[in-house]
Amino acid sequence: MKREDIRNVAIIAHVDHGKTTLVDGMLQQAGIFRANEKVQERVMDNIDLEREKGITIMAKNTAVEYDGVKINIVDTPGHADFGGEVERIMKMVDGVLLLVDSSEGPLPQTRFVLKKALELNLPPILVINKIDRPDSRIQEVLNEVYDLFIDLDATEEQLDFPIVYTNAKTGIAKIDINAESNNLRPLFDFILKTVPAPEGDSDGVLQCLVTNIDYNDYVGRLAICRIFSGTVKVGDTVAVINSTGDTLKTKITSVYTFGGLDRIEAKEVPAGDIVALAGIEGINIGDTITDIEKPAPLPRIKV
Repeated sequence: MKREDIRNVAIIAHVDHGKTTLVDGMLQQAGIFRANEKVQERVMDNIDLEREKGITIMAKNTAVEYDGVKINIVDTPGHADFGGEVERIMKMVDGVLLLVDSSEGPLPQTRFVLKKALELNLPPILVINKIDRPDSRIQEVLNEVYDLFIDLDATEEQLDFPIVYTNAKTGIAKIDINAESNNLRPLFDFILKTVPAPEGDSDGVLQCLVTNIDYNDYVGRLAICRIFSGTVKVGDTVAVINSTGDTLKTKITSVYTFGGLDRIEAKEVPAGDIVALAGIEGINIGDTITDIEKPAPLPRIKV
């Protein structure tokens, strides 16, 4: 069963190729910010260390609505030191935006993240960013990306990726480099067209894979997870299957979905979406949250 009203996508790139700036632009253009609101640059980087270093360490979740479809966007680290997290985040999504600087081209971390995406058969959309740079070399960079795909044994289908040219800072995207554009609509359109709608039976056995842990002053630890099957409901007693295979009984006290930069409280959320769950004691990355009567663990992910 496909959720045509949702797309789950990760943005992957080498450090400083403009990933967080692009997410900022997508948030603004999807109407998350009021027109007169002053936007703090790098809105997704909310950890002090990240602002200080100007790099994204912990993956962030946000969501925008475009043409009636909710697009869950996961902003991943572009720094090689945090590669383990990139791999985990890939399990949450059904497609990736591969962001490459129009001057620097694909760099080592680009290779690492692309390899992971291709291994998981996630369809990529190539985003060549910073097209306004005076030293941009768009055609050469495009050829370098094709060479990288071939080097990573990409299939014919994977080599047939769509290409979008962007200037994330000014919030424009175009399919033809010589065309005029004043918004990111071509990028949004490609996401809807290229990234598959998530599959999952909302009436099936509950299966959620925990890919990240967050913390909230009011509700404590939050399990960030993708619902692969079933429906998550506030008040439900569920089973947590941990790294040793033990089953722990616990209760979901709060359920949140993502909307813009906010967590939005919900009573229940069906399969296909990405959620944050509160109340689950001792939860860790890689655990499965599942049905207490018919526990069905998902394959564990590396931490």
